[in-house]
Amino acid sequence: MLSNQRRRCVLYYLNRNPGPVSLRDLAERIAAWENDVEVADLDYKQRKRVYTSLHQTHLPKLDEAGIVDYDRSEGTITLADRATDLDVYLELVGEHDIPWCDFYLGLSAVASLFVVAAWLGVYPFTALPDLLLAGGVVGLFALFAGIHSRRARRNHIGGDDAPIEGPDD
Repeated sequence: MLSNQRRRCVLYYLNRNPGPVSLRDLAERIAAWENDVEVADLDYKQRKRVYTSLHQTHLPKLDEAGIVDYDRSEGTITLADRATDLDVYLELVGEHDIPWCDFYLGLSAVASLFVVAAWLGVYPFTALPDLLLAGGVVGLFALFAGIHSRRARRNHIGGDDAPIEGPDD
């Protein structure tokens, strides 16, 4: 379901615009993102290409999987309850952010350097009691895990942050 960029954009848009959304509005917003223009600057072909693929392919697949509710006769789309199953896969990473997995890998490397420095007797690590050093490392992980947790709650499907301009912002 998430291998296609348009389907991810659908979920992104619906997450930030709760309630029924018209197919036309959704298609225009996604077409604007894909063409890196404002909605007002879209031409007919750009709108039609996205509208058609959403209507014929992507929305029926998402509806069949229970991720969205797509009312073809009304032309409206809403997130379904099952959309929350995808939260773990949709952590948003900003343009200037690094993925959290890479961040924790780096934090582990720094913590390992602290431990090795203390083991080798490098000052100031030798001046610190072992318990203080261990507590500092654990404290760093706890601090950043808390920040990660807060950002994940804000950015996932069903999050309560303000609308964001585009899926890659």
